[in-house]
Amino acid sequence: MSELAISEVARMVGLRPSAIRYYEQIGILPSAQRISGQRRYDMTVLHRLAVIRCAREIGFSLGEIRELFFGFTGSTRASTRWQKLSRQKLAELEAVIDRTKAKRRLLVRMQSRCRCDTLDQCGKGLLKDGSRNARAKTIPIRSSLAEVERHRG
Repeated sequence: MSELAISEVARMVGLRPSAIRYYEQIGILPSAQRISGQRRYDMTVLHRLAVIRCAREIGFSLGEIRELFFGFTGSTRASTRWQKLSRQKLAELEAVIDRTKAKRRLLVRMQSRCRCDTLDQCGKGLLKDGSRNARAKTIPIRSSLAEVERHRG
């Protein structure tokens, strides 16, 4: 099996050499053997980098990628690993989508309903709406979507 220089590996998988060194440093890539001080990789590193790249593209963090490789017993099938982590990631994405939809609804309502002349007037209305729903007598740091949606100026 031929050995590859880091520049060859980087070119073949579409990464910068610094990313490959970093993956090695944090332990999601095995340490390369050194020949005359240069990193040399066998072809199997391309397989692992393909998995890492795919996982990054679909939104997995480096910690989740570490879990993909090392968070299961050695006999756990790859499909089982992907299924478990994909379920978690899909749930996260659904929550992000829900929050994004709520923000979109809020923006549409603010665009169509706000009739304030000044931001101070807007703030006064938002504060008034927030204080109606606040249990304590403090100014809420974050207004709920419902509070802001009721603000009409």
